[in-house]
Amino acid sequence: MKERRKDKRTELQSKLIVKRLDGEEGKEVAIEIVDVSKGGVGFQCEEVLSIGEVYESYLTIWTQEVIHAFLQIVRIELKNDGYSYGASFVGMPEMDASRIEVYQTVSENT
Repeated sequence: MKERRKDKRTELQSKLIVKRLDGEEGKEVAIEIVDVSKGGVGFQCEEVLSIGEVYESYLTIWTQEVIHAFLQIVRIELKNDGYSYGASFVGMPEMDASRIEVYQTVSENT
């Protein structure tokens, strides 16, 4: 199968807290990150999220810094233990995207 991703993916052990932004009463949901790139994130979650919706998130990266980001769900796949999601970052500052890219470069060369 041909790779369609334009950015390299890296595994990252972290958690996100996600809140829906469309005015509905939001609840915080913990998710498990599968991979992350400067363009988006893949994660697993037991909650049902909506494709196309934008969620507010707080991504804790390997340096223990927290990146405030907005995620738009672009892919959903049903798994045995919940759902697998793909989301793209919306309006992420270049500085935060660069942190992810730097980590990928360091990980490859160590």
